[in-house]
Amino acid sequence: MRFYLSTLAGHRRGVLVLLAWSALEGVPAFFGGKLVGTAVDQGFAAGRPVAGLLWLFAFAALAVAGALGQRQVFARLGDVVEPMRDALVTQVVTGVLKNETHRRTPDASAVAMITRHVEVVRDATAGVLVQARALLVTTVAALVGLATTAAALTWLVVLPIVVALVLFGFLLPSLAKRQRDAVMADERTAEATGGVLTGLRDVAACRAEREAFQDIRTQIDQQAAATVTVAWANALRAIVIAIGGFAPVVLLVAFAPPLVSSGQLTTGAVLAAVVYLTNSVNPALHGLARTTSTVVMRLMVALKRLEEAAPRPAGGDGREVPASCEFTLKNVTFGWSPAAEPVVKDLNLCLGPGDHLAVVGPSGIGKSTLAGLLTGLMPPGHGEVLFGGVPAHQVVPAIRHHSIALIPQETYLFTGTVRENLALLAPHATDDELVAAVKTVGAKPLLDRLGGLDARLGHAGEGLSAGEAQLLALARVQVTSAAVVILDEATSHLDPAAEARVERAFAARPGVLVVIAHRLSSALRANRVLVMDGGAPLLGTHEQLLRSSPLYGRLMLAWDPTHHEETPLPNR
Repeated sequence: MRFYLSTLAGHRRGVLVLLAWSALEGVPAFFGGKLVGTAVDQGFAAGRPVAGLLWLFAFAALAVAGALGQRQVFARLGDVVEPMRDALVTQVVTGVLKNETHRRTPDASAVAMITRHVEVVRDATAGVLVQARALLVTTVAALVGLATTAAALTWLVVLPIVVALVLFGFLLPSLAKRQRDAVMADERTAEATGGVLTGLRDVAACRAEREAFQDIRTQIDQQAAATVTVAWANALRAIVIAIGGFAPVVLLVAFAPPLVSSGQLTTGAVLAAVVYLTNSVNPALHGLARTTSTVVMRLMVALKRLEEAAPRPAGGDGREVPASCEFTLKNVTFGWSPAAEPVVKDLNLCLGPGDHLAVVGPSGIGKSTLAGLLTGLMPPGHGEVLFGGVPAHQVVPAIRHHSIALIPQETYLFTGTVRENLALLAPHATDDELVAAVKTVGAKPLLDRLGGLDARLGHAGEGLSAGEAQLLALARVQVTSAAVVILDEATSHLDPAAEARVERAFAARPGVLVVIAHRLSSALRANRVLVMDGGAPLLGTHEQLLRSSPLYGRLMLAWDPTHHEETPLPNR
């Protein structure tokens, strides 16, 4: 809410412009009843039809002026709403990117936040600026005009409106709860469908189509039930508003004739009161109900949900300065929830300058989770991950980003020149340094084919193969001074010879190299190998693990049958 209000405050001039045009829109509401009443009393009822028509023409002219003001309000609305929407989208995307949770799949809940919650805030803000402004200007103008024209009828209008607003106030907490339940049901549906769609291959492999269908169906049923509940609540709200909207008209019909007969009111004053009620007060009351029960309620719920989803760094995060570039992992255990089976269990590991570690194991066993722990993207559930003697996730972000480079399998290239892509992490690198990095990882032929550093790349490296995109991403890190490089299957689209060249290039750098192996040939080039198989990880050289780890032996045997005699038999 603070961010939302500060964003609107940054466009104070636009809001003031809206209020200025609103004042023009409110002119007919103030003078409308007076002009109609005058047209009757001093024109038609006095036998002067021409004068009555002139008063009505004056009313029509003011109505045109009010319409012009309303038109300008809608025309200027985007100057306030659209920048606010852009700021919220930026906030959500930044929050997702900086979230502690290390994600390797699309974040369906983040997509729901942008496509639903941010759009709700955008539309609701526009609604509040339109409806609340109309309520403030039109209602006040109409009530003041009514009080000055037919003071005896004012209480007939105010009393039922107050009763309706009090009843409506009692309904607001229930409306808010139901609106929130509907929003959360939408998010759960998006999360369930997103999870199934990104894991269709696993669903088919496990023949879990029935379970996946049932899970999505359950979420959709809950979403439908929440939506129906909101509809019933809104129906009750409409009944309450009807009381406040139509009761004044009924009271006016009942009490106005005696007042006219006694001479306390003129026929024109009664007609003016009707105009104020039907043209201004009643529509404003319904606008208040719609704005509060739907627009404002949705706005508050969406802002609250965005606030809940925004990551909050723990106290002390990002303030520690490491004394060196060494890693020490002590009894590290990590699971994705307290009840889940840990994907990293009781891991002890020391990495210093010159270390070249290969991490091997079946797919999904937790190798990329280890990368997230080393980079400080997430803290361990138990144990310590120390970088230079301090917890990795508490290192000053600028130092951590400068010292540790993670290259994932999914390559990131953006629209721009090759130079801009290569210098993303080293903006002060010279052209000679960029070309040298390209040569080191074996991407010089690619650079020549593209046309040099000034060649432009399309969106996401359009036109490049996956292997070529990986070579550019590897060269981008090679040119940096990062003391720790983690290759998370970053060479998966390269052929074995190119992969070997890349790993030798990074191993020759001073510092630490961690390779999450795509091919087991990476283990042969490393001076130590970490085997992860769901239990306690095993650490050793290639030769040591061949003698001690049946899993490592089987993996090697599947990759290269010549290791058959060295491969230990599984424990029986």
